[in-house]
Amino acid sequence: MFYRKGDICLQSIILDLQLACSDHNGLPDETTFQHWLEAFLPQFQAESEITIRIVDIAESQYLNLTYRGKDNPTNVLSFPFEALDNIPLPLLGDLVICRQVVEKEAIEQHKTLDAHWAHMVIHGCLHLLGYDHQNDFEAEEMETIETEIMQKLGYPDPYQHEKA
Repeated sequence: MFYRKGDICLQSIILDLQLACSDHNGLPDETTFQHWLEAFLPQFQAESEITIRIVDIAESQYLNLTYRGKDNPTNVLSFPFEALDNIPLPLLGDLVICRQVVEKEAIEQHKTLDAHWAHMVIHGCLHLLGYDHQNDFEAEEMETIETEIMQKLGYPDPYQHEKA
């Protein structure tokens, strides 16, 4: 895969932040999203473009039903960009994050809202890079990477609530 253990990189990330939710109170600002992305993306990707769209429950549920066949809202959906004929372009893809689901999960999992937002961005970006959690091996690999990145950003293990 693309992630190399130990890498934190500062490079050019072009972020298109779309606030499509009704309430913007408490949302991370663009600089914060940018910081999380720059600490995450692989060093050899000199420039990457990503869209992060913050939505309400209705849009999240609609997209989750349309693209995954699941009739409920979800925390984050990832839509990787697929170039035609393997032409390399700097477009990483789109993340759609549901504000209300993230807020509810943060409370239920006893996390700070900031830490859970960071986790959802990192989790979604790993999906954009081809990581998944369809089986135990994949889940363990993905969770290990997420935990390492979160700790480098100064946040606790995002899965500590499951290990307690």
